[in-house]
Amino acid sequence: MHQVSLIRINTPIALSPSPPKTTRTPPGKRVAVTGAGGSIGSELCRQILQYNPSSLILIDNAEPPLFHIDMELRGMLRAGSEVRIVPCIGDVRSRHSIERIFRSHSPQLVYHAAAYKHVPMMELAPIDTVNNNVIGTFKVASLACKYHVEDFVLISTDKAVKPTSVMGATKRVAELVVQALSGNDTRFIVVRFGNVLGSNGSVVPLFQQQIAAGGPVTVTHPDVTRSFMTIHEAVMLVLQAGAIGNGGELFLLDMGRPVKILDMARNMIRLAGLVPDRDVKISFIGLRPGEKSTKSFSSTVKASWIPRTRKSRSVAPAVRSMRRASLEGIERMNLLVKNSGDAEAALAILEALVPDFRRETGYRQAAETAQSTRHRHDRDRLVVLSRNPSYRFVSAPRKRKFTAVQEFSDS
Repeated sequence: MHQVSLIRINTPIALSPSPPKTTRTPPGKRVAVTGAGGSIGSELCRQILQYNPSSLILIDNAEPPLFHIDMELRGMLRAGSEVRIVPCIGDVRSRHSIERIFRSHSPQLVYHAAAYKHVPMMELAPIDTVNNNVIGTFKVASLACKYHVEDFVLISTDKAVKPTSVMGATKRVAELVVQALSGNDTRFIVVRFGNVLGSNGSVVPLFQQQIAAGGPVTVTHPDVTRSFMTIHEAVMLVLQAGAIGNGGELFLLDMGRPVKILDMARNMIRLAGLVPDRDVKISFIGLRPGEKSTKSFSSTVKASWIPRTRKSRSVAPAVRSMRRASLEGIERMNLLVKNSGDAEAALAILEALVPDFRRETGYRQAAETAQSTRHRHDRDRLVVLSRNPSYRFVSAPRKRKFTAVQEFSDS
């Protein structure tokens, strides 16, 4: 058995300049992070702490990871620091739970990272995925309006583009939810990015374990490609998006050039001092339910480059009909979650809200792209943050106001 050395993946690949110093960055603010114990949420907490917020409110429903990030952050505090770190057991699926936290601590900024993200697993639990990713997002976002949160940043995913999975479709609806609520006093911003190296569920730790065990390394398909970014980079750009957004934007992180997962597997085997297909075998297991062979960040909009210093215009995100349909669909989902738990009915609502949603595996999605024209009225204002001092955007302004916030209570 070969002794395999660990491969370091936490060092940022290429750091862009620090986020701009604006009055909406965390210094002196009360900042809440949902999903604070997760890989993205915990890194958000680490970086936010460096800005010296007045309080950092950690929200998670899992006790062990919440305990660990709480202890880690307290160990990072400088002597004499006045930052209050407040760990809160809270479940985004429970309005009462989150409202107690908001009422007690009055956050000014909320980073909503709590979500179910594992694609194949969520295919087996559509009702729970809807409850957490859609209804949970609505409850947290509507409470942000009620308690006059200044900025609400939703962490989304490239899987929301022409989704082929329940997880991707629910994240797309979550995007529509916060965009529908935009126009109130709270600025709602969406940040969408792809695969993050070293995050929970990432392929890199899995490959490391398989290599250490002598193989085989499992790859879904020889042609599958993905773009990657380190957690540090991704979170740094999330904070930057929150600082420059005016509300109603959907930011796309520039994930760089896609790489073949097969090439990554072979390179990791070599980095461990072994020879692919001799010391460690590679086996192809096929695309799992909900997975795509390739990913994209936007299906309907072309982007152009503008200087980073140019002011970003505030754009209304969704037309009235889509906003109404989104909120009506969420109400129907909420009734399903509370009462029947009918998974097929929940999927039908997802398909109605996200016309591009196709529950397919493999390469058959291409035949369905012609149907995406039905969704053109739902174009978003898209902004791409790059890892160099510039970003891209496309603007499709619409004038709208929406102030009514429907409240869902827990059963």
